[in-house]
Amino acid sequence: MMNLLHPISEIMTPNPVTVSPDDQLIKIDHLFKENRFHHVPVVEEGKLVGIVSKSDFLFFKRGFNESSTMEKMEEVRLRNYTTKDIMTKGVAKLSPKDKINVALEIFKVNIFHAIPVVDDGRLVGILTTLDIINKLAEDKGAISEYV
Repeated sequence: MMNLLHPISEIMTPNPVTVSPDDQLIKIDHLFKENRFHHVPVVEEGKLVGIVSKSDFLFFKRGFNESSTMEKMEEVRLRNYTTKDIMTKGVAKLSPKDKINVALEIFKVNIFHAIPVVDDGRLVGILTTLDIINKLAEDKGAISEYV
């Protein structure tokens, strides 16, 4: 059973896929199309510098039609902008040792659904609301006591 007082390292996704601030947005487009995740941490020299959510990315792309001309224009745009142009900076972070209940409080108070997990400034994982839901579904419940 998931104990809310255990460290988030027990339920986080370790070693998430990342991008660099200078990557073209076409790379993020491919990542979101080829994977089921909705958040991509932005890392520079091993250090977390931001995050790109799928909703932020889709907001950037908004306004393009599906015609072939528009698709070509969209591709040009995605190749001319980089991650740093749309990433969120000043990201909330957790330590692998932080308790699950701390993460739940952060999710409850804020409107985002992913929190990068850093150890000494280096990205080691990501915790999403889906990670928590999957763990609860797997465990069929949760406890909040020291065992």
